[in-house]
This record gives sequence, structure tokens and C-alpha cells, in this order.
Amino acid sequence: MKKFVRNITSSSNLHKLITIKNNDEFLSKVMNSENPVIVNFHAEWCEPCHILTPKMKELVEHKDNIDLAIVDVENHAELVHTFEVKAVPAVIAVKNGLVVDKFIGLVDTSMIENLINKLDKKI
Repeated sequence: MKKFVRNITSSSNLHKLITIKNNDEFLSKVMNSENPVIVNFHAEWCEPCHILTPKMKELVEHKDNIDLAIVDVENHAELVHTFEVKAVPAVIAVKNGLVVDKFIGLVDTSMIENLINKLDKKI
């Protein structure tokens, strides 16, 4: 029985995937999050987004202390303006309420891993 309970506990520590629905949710789940958050600005019509988003999910899924937030640029013009998103995909890394890194476009896996590792540091 103990082994079963332990497995349930560890599975609940998997990263959270957050689909941003409004600005208040962005503030509470990204800017005020205790965990660092990778924010993926994407659009349904964007082919590179359909490649990047699954890759980011895959790389973040084993990091229980990093969250991934998805922002649809078509539905969140204010956030697009605030973060000066000029092209998609655009990715920002937020830690302690501050943007600590970002990249634009479809990038290779090592660049995503570097971003994740930067957020994973306990600084």
C-alpha cells in the first residue's frame, strides 16, 4: 500500500501546463508564481508553433519546479503588446515576476534546454 501511495504523490509533482484564459490568470499563474514559468506565445495558424509547443512540453514535463504557460496571441492582444511580441512563436522565461530570458522563432532543442536549465537554478 505504501508503494502505491508514493507513486500517486510523485505523479502529482509533474509540471503544470497552463493555458492562459485572461490577464488576471496570467498575473496569478505566471507573474506571481512561486515556480519559474516558460511562456509560449503562439497562434493556431503558426506551423513552427505546432513543432515548438510539443517539444517544450516534452522537455519541461520532468521538471516539477517549472511550469509552461501557453498564450494564444489571437486572444490576448494586451499581453502581446505588453511583452512586445512581434512574431510567433515567441517564448519568455519568467522567474520571480521578472522576464529573465526570451527567444523568438523555432529554435533547436539545445536552446530550449539552456533556457530550462537557467530557470532550474536555485538562484
